Amino acid sequence: MSKGLRRFGRGLSVVRTIHCLFNLAFVCASWPVLLLAESPPSSSGPISFEKDARPILKAQCFHCHGEDGETRGGLDVRLSRLLRKGGKSGPAIVPGDPSASHLLELIQSGEMPKEKPRLPERDIETIRRWIAAGAPTARPEPETLGPEPMFTDEERSWWSLQPVRHHQPPTIPGESHPVDAFLAAKLRENGLAFSGSATPEVLIRRATFDLTGLPPSPKEIAEFTAAHAKHPEEAWSQLLDRLLAAPSYGETWARHWLDVAGYADSDGFNEADTERKHAFRYRDYVIQALNDDMPFDAFIREQLAGDEIATLEHLHADSPTAADRARYAKLLAATGFLRMGPDGTATKNDLLTRNACVSATVKIVGTALFGLTVGCAECHDHRYDPITQADYYRLRAVFEPGFDLNSWRVPNGRLVSLLTAEEKAKAAKIEAEAKQLDNVRIVKQSEFIEEVLGKELEKRDPQIRSALRAAYQTPAAKRSPDQLALLKAHPTIDKLSAGSLYLYDTTYGTKHADTLKKMMDEAAAVRARKPTEEFIHAFTELARPSQAMPVTRVLHRGDPDAPKEAVKPGDLSVLGAVRAVEILEDDSSLPTSGRRLALARTLTDGTHPLLARVLVNRVWMHHFGKGIVSSPGDFGRLGTPPTHPELLDWLAANFVEKGWSLKQLHRLILTSRAWRQSSRISDSSASMDPDNRWLSHQNVRRLGAETLRDSLLAVSGKLNSKMGGAPVPVMFTEEGQVVIGVDTTDTAGRQTGKFVPLNGEEYRRSIYIQVRRSRQLDMFATFDAPSMTDANCEIRPVTTVSPQSLLLMNHLEMREHARHFAERLQKECGGDPAAWIEKAWRLAYARPPSAEEASGAREFLVAQTEFYRKNPAKLERVTGPPDKEEAPAETLGLTALCHAVMSANEFLYLD
Repeated sequence: MSKGLRRFGRGLSVVRTIHCLFNLAFVCASWPVLLLAESPPSSSGPISFEKDARPILKAQCFHCHGEDGETRGGLDVRLSRLLRKGGKSGPAIVPGDPSASHLLELIQSGEMPKEKPRLPERDIETIRRWIAAGAPTARPEPETLGPEPMFTDEERSWWSLQPVRHHQPPTIPGESHPVDAFLAAKLRENGLAFSGSATPEVLIRRATFDLTGLPPSPKEIAEFTAAHAKHPEEAWSQLLDRLLAAPSYGETWARHWLDVAGYADSDGFNEADTERKHAFRYRDYVIQALNDDMPFDAFIREQLAGDEIATLEHLHADSPTAADRARYAKLLAATGFLRMGPDGTATKNDLLTRNACVSATVKIVGTALFGLTVGCAECHDHRYDPITQADYYRLRAVFEPGFDLNSWRVPNGRLVSLLTAEEKAKAAKIEAEAKQLDNVRIVKQSEFIEEVLGKELEKRDPQIRSALRAAYQTPAAKRSPDQLALLKAHPTIDKLSAGSLYLYDTTYGTKHADTLKKMMDEAAAVRARKPTEEFIHAFTELARPSQAMPVTRVLHRGDPDAPKEAVKPGDLSVLGAVRAVEILEDDSSLPTSGRRLALARTLTDGTHPLLARVLVNRVWMHHFGKGIVSSPGDFGRLGTPPTHPELLDWLAANFVEKGWSLKQLHRLILTSRAWRQSSRISDSSASMDPDNRWLSHQNVRRLGAETLRDSLLAVSGKLNSKMGGAPVPVMFTEEGQVVIGVDTTDTAGRQTGKFVPLNGEEYRRSIYIQVRRSRQLDMFATFDAPSMTDANCEIRPVTTVSPQSLLLMNHLEMREHARHFAERLQKECGGDPAAWIEKAWRLAYARPPSAEEASGAREFLVAQTEFYRKNPAKLERVTGPPDKEEAPAETLGLTALCHAVMSANEFLYLD
């Protein structure tokens, strides 16, 4: 790592410290967003309609000129010969003569495509060259075209749609690791080579963060470096075994999967953003599955069809053994994957809102499992990839029986109770007992009210007592104007109710309110004996005969009010050339449709061209900072092609052959020379491969938002390692910041200022912090964590912007972390400033300070301590009451140093 990233400043003066914090914020100018995407460049070879011109026309012109029977101006542009024929304005092109071609004239002027920006110059030039070449085709065109889509050979042969091939690693002298062999071959082609190995200290920090999302302890570093000095490979293997076995492994890698799944603890979609109080069971399922190294094919099947698998295994809430009931609950929790999309129907249950929920789920499935933007075909055929609108609805038909727009279940209506029949019977019996107590209380309550009413009426003129009693006893909605006026004139009668009896107790010396409260408490105590009812946020289908299954129809322009032809469930039709794409429509062995289980099986049969490639690419991305395909959710034409296609296929094939083991894949990658190499950039790499496409060195990577917060907790000694359970709540402060805490706003949404202690829950790992789509923690939002206002997050951006520096410098949460860090150093190192500095560096950076750094830190510490002696202050808290007394100057000075250490680039980045 460069010195600019390693050190937070020479001398560590106050000015220098502030300056170094700003070093994080290189404000990058943003390139203008292209409003009209360029068509991806075609491969080399003779120009042709199918390879070069048609992709441009399909993306920009088919919508009005050929697709769905639409031929405006009588022009169909789907074939070269149809362009020659033209429409009402005559031939669209004149082969060999671009200047005489009306189509080229229109697109050069920007008149076409209508209501869109002018085509990019590259696309216009491609059309011009194709016409100039005589408008050639790659092969004879069909005599007729029906309304159904036509895929060209070029589209069918797209790399990600081909079967996965198990390439043999190239033979490279000195490279025995298969991953290194593939990479070294590319490096040689480009005149490059691997960098040397990173130091043991760098390697353990890198591996510990990669696999567990936490920094290594000084003890772990010392033990590893000592073992590495004697037996490097054995020490490395043992380190990986330990990290992969750590519970924190599942927490870290679950976070990556939950991004793709769109995990949230609220429904989103609209401002209500209703809480999902039981969604956390899906999060816990993912963590446990990854810690158990569940084969990933089973992991996918359970998420798509856990409820149907449970039926096949004869599991249910009343299964006879605890193990079977636990298995049933786990399988149902897995289907939470299909319930993660935004769902606004709890507050607005109309057809458009229902349809949006289904669309979000299809998008999640498409990007997470297919690695394609399937959702782009909801309203029309995909503009770039061979995915038809009918394909979109064929895939949607797989899930339609569980959604069913016409028999919709709102979010709470989809919850599945885990109570057994015996527990339900017990609960019903207890409820009946409590109801009896309620009835007794209600009778007594009526007696008390009648007693007080009588006493109040005795105070009134005898002539109006009967009218007053009648007015009071008349239901409020049926009172006449005279009755309302009469009661208004006698408020102590008008306001008499069960809830106000305590006011009359004072007047008449009674204890009616206390008596009723005791009776309510007795009923509550009875109800407390009920078995605790737990719910699963699950995706299920209602059992019904096959003829009652909902029919899925293509929606005209994606409008749920404009259904067209019916479609059957299926995979992408373009895959039909290499595999079966029909999905079993109705499984007679199941009370449900069985469609999701059928899709799950076909996706995980080991021969699907997309799933394994998509999965291994994501793992690679998290280990190197960039995938072999850098667009992990788009393996189509608008995505980026793989830098190492043979390696990607080898990894995918090996992943399947090794039993879909994610931990085995980690070991494979982390034992490679490529992953263990230094991040130092040679002059040749900088000039020949500035983006490090060929991996001549490891990439420097910034910690993710959650990992940054977890690291702050770890080094400060406050990390709570408790796993699972309900999420830690978040709340708005009076200043509008989102912090961890129990929301105590009143019914009008105003802050009450009440503080509810969390008893250490606030220090749990970030994966357990509530994901409210409308309430994202400031640190998470600033450091690029997804808010999940969209369906899911295919890839996180990595920005470098000034608010990040401002948060690190000024946010109260950072100052509280620094306080805890300082208190830890004082507790563990006594009053020795040199020991404080030594341990701070080892905890934060996994290395001791240099002599220069130690000297500068000591000067800074002395200056800050002296400053606080002259300017006493209290230590601050994010939530809760402030300290009553001023803190010692030494603690404040050390807190300032810890704040600087935690805000430095070296803390924020992985070398």
